[in-house]
Amino acid sequence: MQFEHAPQLREAYPDLVAGVVRAAGITATVDVSARAAGYLAEARRRLADGPESGFPEIQAWRRAYAAMGLRPTRYRCAAEALLRRLRLDGELPRVHPLVDLCNAISAAYAIPVAALDLDRVDGDLVVRPAHGDEAYLSFAGDTEHPEPGEVTFVDSAGRAHARRWTNRQSGWSAVRAGTSSVLIVAEALHPGGEPAVTRLVADLVTELTDGWFAPTAAAVLTAAAPRFRTPAAGDDRGQAVSPGRR
Repeated sequence: MQFEHAPQLREAYPDLVAGVVRAAGITATVDVSARAAGYLAEARRRLADGPESGFPEIQAWRRAYAAMGLRPTRYRCAAEALLRRLRLDGELPRVHPLVDLCNAISAAYAIPVAALDLDRVDGDLVVRPAHGDEAYLSFAGDTEHPEPGEVTFVDSAGRAHARRWTNRQSGWSAVRAGTSSVLIVAEALHPGGEPAVTRLVADLVTELTDGWFAPTAAAVLTAAAPRFRTPAAGDDRGQAVSPGRR
């Protein structure tokens, strides 16, 4: 399976950098509370200096949403929604160990992070403007169709795995108790975001290796290297990202 962003999207958002991690052997039995706590502490430290709306990472997504004709305070990128909830409620809800970890890392970096069940993705996955006939399954079980031009993740079967780019994930490919193989995607739009995305991906690889002993393949995608091909089962070779911490 290949993952990439459509050329017109990269042209419209030249600062776009994406981190991609493919991992196998995920289970719902790993305790990530201690690991997540460190990332949430970093997010709280940043929030203590001011609300998430002032973060350069979030401001870049707000500009993108405005350029797409969306009201940024109504449709927030996933990272802003998490930070806002953390600021108002003091905690984030627990969903699944992997999702909880990704949410905590997303909050720490103020960068949207999506985890998709690869067994629920058909063929290649492209982040592109919708045609309007793609099928999106909400968490309530309703089928929706993204508006033409709306940015979404589309697979070869025409399923939309997100609404409004990083605003809402699909219930179809959401990580659940039986999920084993995942594709994790982190996307930044702020200028100079590549080092942060590189560190984020390295943190993800470290946590997946330490927590799940999960075989991983990872890459940081830029305009110069825009595609990632997931290795076949049993082959976890990929573009290496050195493990590291913030």
